[in-house]
Amino acid sequence: MPQPFDEAFLADLPYDPEVLLFDEIIEIDPADNRVVCRMPTDRPLPFTVSQRAHPIRHPRHVAGATMVHASGMLGFVHAYYLHGLRHADGWIGYGTHIYQVVFRKLVPPGEPIIASCKEIRARRGTSRQFVKYAFEFRHEGDVCYEGQQSALWTKVTEDVADVGVEGLN
Repeated sequence: MPQPFDEAFLADLPYDPEVLLFDEIIEIDPADNRVVCRMPTDRPLPFTVSQRAHPIRHPRHVAGATMVHASGMLGFVHAYYLHGLRHADGWIGYGTHIYQVVFRKLVPPGEPIIASCKEIRARRGTSRQFVKYAFEFRHEGDVCYEGQQSALWTKVTEDVADVGVEGLN
């Protein structure tokens, strides 16, 4: 059953909720290791609002960069709801690989995108997790974006955080 994101999740996001891009969770399936969320396209979206649109030569559409960013946010949804990784507890994930991304359909603003993220492989430790995901975004029933991407999740402790970026090199 679709549900809005809870306040605890929104407070834990490493980005402002306005760039979460999703407005509800459609499904959380622990058995299939998958989450599905709804992405409205009838509101201002990053990059899309900056398009110099032309009705024929460059029609307004959900920008590919927006979908790539949405996949990262969906990875955070997956880590939070299925594996309990909390930014407030020191967990942070960064995309490491985009193995394949295919844009199957130009998506005009209007109808929502239904986006799924499924974990297909993972190596988990107590302070680091490397996860490979498969993404499928559908618009009006048709696949509009699909890909496989990886992220490295790291639990940052206070002693590491105090070192700063220079100390990690």
